[in-house]
Amino acid sequence: MAETLSIRPSKRRRVSPIGETADGSNGNDSKIQKQFFKTAANWNLEQSYEERSRKGKKKDARKAAAEAGRLPSRTAAGTWTVKEDDAASVASDSEWFEGEDNEDAEPKKAEEAAPEEPQIPVKEQIRRAQEELAKVATQLNEDPEEYPGAFKAMSRIGDSQIMAIKKICMVTQMTVYKDVIPGYRIRPSTEEAGEKLSKEVRRLRTYEQALVTGYQGYIKKLAYFAASPSTETSTRGQPISTIAINCACTLVNSVPHFNFRGDLLRILVKKLSTRKVDADFVKCRETLETLFKEDEEGNASMEAVSLLSKMMRAKEYRVDESVLNTFLHLRLLGEFAGKASQDRADRPTDGYNGKKLKQKKQFRTKKERKLMKEQKEAEKVMAHADAAVSHEEREKMQSETLKMVFATYFRVLKERVPHLMGAVLEGLAQYAHLINQDFFGDLLEALKQLIRYSEMPEEENEDEQMAEDGDEEEVIRDTSRESLLCTITAFALLEGQDAHNARTDLHLDLSYFITHLYRGLLPLSVNPDLELGAKSLHLSDPNDESAGNRKDTRINVQTTTVLLMRCLSGVLLPPWNIRSVPPLRLAAFTKQLMTMALQLPEKSCQAMLGLLGEVVHTHNRKVNALWNTEERKMDGTFKPLAETVEGTNPFATTIWEGELLKKHYCPKVREQLKTMEKELKSL
Repeated sequence: MAETLSIRPSKRRRVSPIGETADGSNGNDSKIQKQFFKTAANWNLEQSYEERSRKGKKKDARKAAAEAGRLPSRTAAGTWTVKEDDAASVASDSEWFEGEDNEDAEPKKAEEAAPEEPQIPVKEQIRRAQEELAKVATQLNEDPEEYPGAFKAMSRIGDSQIMAIKKICMVTQMTVYKDVIPGYRIRPSTEEAGEKLSKEVRRLRTYEQALVTGYQGYIKKLAYFAASPSTETSTRGQPISTIAINCACTLVNSVPHFNFRGDLLRILVKKLSTRKVDADFVKCRETLETLFKEDEEGNASMEAVSLLSKMMRAKEYRVDESVLNTFLHLRLLGEFAGKASQDRADRPTDGYNGKKLKQKKQFRTKKERKLMKEQKEAEKVMAHADAAVSHEEREKMQSETLKMVFATYFRVLKERVPHLMGAVLEGLAQYAHLINQDFFGDLLEALKQLIRYSEMPEEENEDEQMAEDGDEEEVIRDTSRESLLCTITAFALLEGQDAHNARTDLHLDLSYFITHLYRGLLPLSVNPDLELGAKSLHLSDPNDESAGNRKDTRINVQTTTVLLMRCLSGVLLPPWNIRSVPPLRLAAFTKQLMTMALQLPEKSCQAMLGLLGEVVHTHNRKVNALWNTEERKMDGTFKPLAETVEGTNPFATTIWEGELLKKHYCPKVREQLKTMEKELKSL
């Protein structure tokens, strides 16, 4: 019986994820998600990437080289490199040849492919700059403390390369600074590191610091542009140097009290150092004259005079004469009451030799002294708060200014600079009442030397001028005018003194000036320019070759006749002692002046007869004999051309010129002569 074997089939097992239920859902999903979110917060992917090993780079390079069929080679530095295959980079020979030709063209194509910035037209840039400047200026005018950074914004606009924008910005800045600058000088802040300040004070200090910084930078730009040469044509407007000088002049006259005044004055003085007189030169000179007239404190005038004197000395006085004449506009000419010289200055409160005059001590009680002390302290605080310059400080500044003016005058006088002699003599004649008595001797000696120099022959004068400087332009001096100014200055020195015995104390001898004046009367009577001032207009001789070289260097408007009348008044009618004139001098001058009146023009003749009328009225008994033939001396003859006044013998003649003047064509001359004769008969 055959046994049959029955094989039991194997049991098939179902493969499914752990935890899967019968309905196909996974029960552990929620747990896995919770575990994932719990550990993900502690992951640091960047740190794990940073800590990953980098040692497989060389092997990867070798493997890549092997795959490409190339072997790497070791360099001298120990690194592995793979040589690139040229064939792999170039598809064919034609492309390789074309690549060599186009190597230089590829960078150019790249540059051309880059987008270019659009260029803004110049007119559009100017318009935008104007709008921006108007916006900034409006902000500063409305509330300058709110916008302290606007000063830098205006300065940045002026840094443009377009000249028109620079000019507009320069004028706009000048207008803004003129309006916003306060009425006081800003001092550097002295606050400490830990000092607490209020919000208003800190805001004000920030604004003041921004204002001073911007103003300083603006003045530096003005100085740079004022010194730059003007290369622009007239069709493009004013050159930038002219605009810079005009802005500086406006600021000097508008805000002379503010910071950096010295820098502004240096711009003006530098322009005045040139010999070329143009519109900018005249503008700078008129600005300084206005400053001298309106400066009440005296500090700005002293600084300007100091800069001018240093500049003239450095230039060896090769400056225009009008620069020296700016000293005649100083306020101290009519306000200062002291005396000065080139070395020292005596204040009006001082006595002789600078010693203070003793004052009588007034008795006061203890209570009055205490009250006066408190009052002085209160006045001192108020003066400091108002920033007012006291009377003593102003006198001190004026005395220092006067000392510098005299030092400049005396130095020019000693060096005898030809084109400045007239200006120096006119200045000394006006400042004579302020000159110290100790310097009279040296000054009179310098005036005598100048008169001797004017009496030298013309050939010797020309040789000396050629020897001094042959490159400069020829300066034609009016020696007769300079001699009259020397005489006026000499008598003004004596007239300006207080005491009647000043001449005896100082032993001043003015006979040299009197003799020179007498000898020059007849030549002056035939001078064609007698009634013309230094700046009067008159036609020059067309045949005179030197007429074209004559320069208008005088600013004095007084004619030669006026100067002559001033000299004669000082000699014949001295105010300090009118009765001290000797009869011989009166008779000699009276006779010579009557002879001179026959040749004088109409106006000058009237002035001369008016002066003689005063002489006759004052010294009637001393000169009455000249009109009476019976009282004429019979010893000797009259010598009108004598070397001295005493040697003329005037009483040996009579005044017969009056008979001719009675027939003068001018009715006023005839009337004046009749009045003078009535004065003689009445006494």
